[in-house]
Amino acid sequence: MVDMDFSNASKDEILEFYKSISLKVRYFRENKNMTQLDLALEIGIKSVAFYSNCENNRYGKHFNLEHLYKIAKALNMNIKDFL
Repeated sequence: MVDMDFSNASKDEILEFYKSISLKVRYFRENKNMTQLDLALEIGIKSVAFYSNCENNRYGKHFNLEHLYKIAKALNMNIKDFL
């Protein structure tokens, strides 16, 4: 049996998309001199480990739209700057 993928984007493309966003989040966070802990708490994430995993794309974790909205608000920027 052949496993067919009908998606218009490969898994590698999606992973690169998430990595690109995470790199931008890190860049803007560091430019605002915020630690991962500071930003995690600011957006309501109580686990810096979870935040770190999202920012570094470890264990299949990544930021969702709500995270990005809150991060943009915390960093006083527009969410479109992550995309």
